[in-house]
Amino acid sequence: MTTPLPDPEDLTARARIRDAAAWHFGESGFEGATIRGIAETAGVSSGLLRHHFGSKQALREACDEHLVKLIRRLDDSARADPVPGMNPLAAARLAMGPYQRYLTRALTEGWAAPVFDQMVEVGETWLTEADSKRPDQPYADRRVRAALIVAMALAVPVLHQHLSRVLGIDALGAEGDATLARALLDIYSHPMLSPDEAATHLDLLNATVKEYDHD
Repeated sequence: MTTPLPDPEDLTARARIRDAAAWHFGESGFEGATIRGIAETAGVSSGLLRHHFGSKQALREACDEHLVKLIRRLDDSARADPVPGMNPLAAARLAMGPYQRYLTRALTEGWAAPVFDQMVEVGETWLTEADSKRPDQPYADRRVRAALIVAMALAVPVLHQHLSRVLGIDALGAEGDATLARALLDIYSHPMLSPDEAATHLDLLNATVKEYDHD
């Protein structure tokens, strides 16, 4: 897969401030991070920080906007030069690199909605193509399935300490990525339910839902 070109914005003081903010938000949370600390890490004055962003809230929004742009560029790159078997959402997660800590903290504290929503949008697009090749009709709405796939993909950085403990290796390291990718390939290529078993479970689920509706 072709590596996206660097964003020209990344060469600016504004980008250094944004990245410093992402680091502080990831380490200390939104409430714990300070304008002064972010400015010191970025190597700028608090005045220059406020000139560019104005507030911590604007900085947080800038972090989210940057990750949204990154996801879009990665998706464009994946479409231009696809790698067989590559999960675009997993690739986006891995490419977050230095923003992993920020994203993990943001997700567990209930923010970074634009980032999550952009990943869902990407997932819907890829599912549209996958659904066109299916011989049967999906059980669930495409957006619901995309949101669930995103949630599962993003659970890796959120739960990486537990995964690392169970695996005995760093789940976010190169060996961990290969191990998880191998496991995902096995899971995706060998479903736990046959189509007939899934249909039976769907009938039971629909019957249960009807009982709830009557109650």
